[in-house]
Amino acid sequence: MVRLVMVAVAWLMMPLAQAAQDPTAPLGWQAPVVKATSSRVRLPQLQGIFCDQDGQACWAILNSVSVGTGGRISGYTLSQVTDDFVILQRGGRQWRLEMFADNIKSE
Repeated sequence: MVRLVMVAVAWLMMPLAQAAQDPTAPLGWQAPVVKATSSRVRLPQLQGIFCDQDGQACWAILNSVSVGTGGRISGYTLSQVTDDFVILQRGGRQWRLEMFADNIKSE
């Protein structure tokens, strides 16, 4: 009786073990390995620049976050802030974002 139960359980579990393979695939075929893609970090969007009355200290609003010189946002470092542009650095490259510019200049 025990032997009959074990055979029945094994017979019922066979479709579960085979479900991992595609029954219509050619013999020996394996699904290709999916390669991990690297995600690209988008350049932060400059939304505003504000400075103190002397014009000595300035901050930028990037992606709705206030960032001062030396601050980091989305992997970029804010290296310079003036009253009309900012310079971001990442991986040895620089980007100059102007407040009212249509173009982003890579330096």
